[in-house]
Amino acid sequence: MTKKILFINQEMTPYVPETEMSLMGRNLPQAMQENDCEIRTFMPKWGNINERRGQLHEVIRLSGMNLIIDDTDHPLLIKVASIPQVRIQVYFIDNEDYFTKRQMTVDESGTEYPDNGERAIFFARGVLETVKKLRWVPDIIHCQGWMGAVIPLYVKTAYKDEPSFANAKVISSLFQTQLKTDLGTNFKRCVQFKDAKLDLLKPYNEKFDFFELGKLAIDYSDGIIEAGTDVNEKLLKYCADKELPFLKYPGSDFTKAYQEFYDLVLQK
Repeated sequence: MTKKILFINQEMTPYVPETEMSLMGRNLPQAMQENDCEIRTFMPKWGNINERRGQLHEVIRLSGMNLIIDDTDHPLLIKVASIPQVRIQVYFIDNEDYFTKRQMTVDESGTEYPDNGERAIFFARGVLETVKKLRWVPDIIHCQGWMGAVIPLYVKTAYKDEPSFANAKVISSLFQTQLKTDLGTNFKRCVQFKDAKLDLLKPYNEKFDFFELGKLAIDYSDGIIEAGTDVNEKLLKYCADKELPFLKYPGSDFTKAYQEFYDLVLQK
C-alpha cells in the first residue's frame, strides 16, 4: 500500500538559503516520493521568498478562510509552487501580518519577532485546515522545525476526530536550537483551540522557549528523529525518558533509515 506522508517544513531550498534544515526539507520529500510514497509538502511563505522567481501563485479555492488567534481574525492565503527538477509541489501558508512583510525568525536588525509563537500557531492551523480542504488523508505527518511544534498537540486534540487526521501518526524531527528568546506570556492562551485546552499546557513553563516547544512536540508525537548534528542535549534526554520510538541521527545517507522508522511507527 502506498504510504501517504504530509511534510510540514519550516524551511526548504531553493526558497530559502541552504541550512541543515532547509536541505532536509527539500531532500526528504524528494527521497520519499522517489520511493513511491505519496507526499504533500507545506512551509511558511516567509517574506524573503521571491514569489516571481519561485513562480508562486495563490490557490483561490483554498484561500479565504479566517483563523482567529487571540480574538483577532487573520486571513489565510494559500500559495503553491513547483520544484520542476524533482516534480515536487509545495504549498505555502501566507498572511499579510505574519509572513508577507517579514523575514523568517528575526527582523532586519537580528531581533526575534515577539509574536513568533502566534506565527507558529497560525502556520499549524493553516496547514491542518488546508489538508482538510484537500480531503487528503496522510498516514504520517512529519514536522521539521519549531514552526511546526504545535502540530502534534493539535492533531491529537483539536483535530483528532477529523477524517483526515484520525489515524495519522505524527513524527517530529529535532534540530539544533534556533530560538534565543521565549515566545512571550500569551503563547499558552493563543494555543487554545477546540480540545487543545489550557489545562493540557499546565506541565509547561509559563514562558514557552525552544526547550518547552520541543517538549510539547515530543509529548504529542508518535516518534522522534534526531535530524542533525547539534541537537539540543536537554531535548534528547527528555525524549529518552519518554521511551518513544527514536531514530538516532543517520547521517547524510538517510533514506533507508527514515523508511524503516516510518514503518516502525506505523506498526506501533
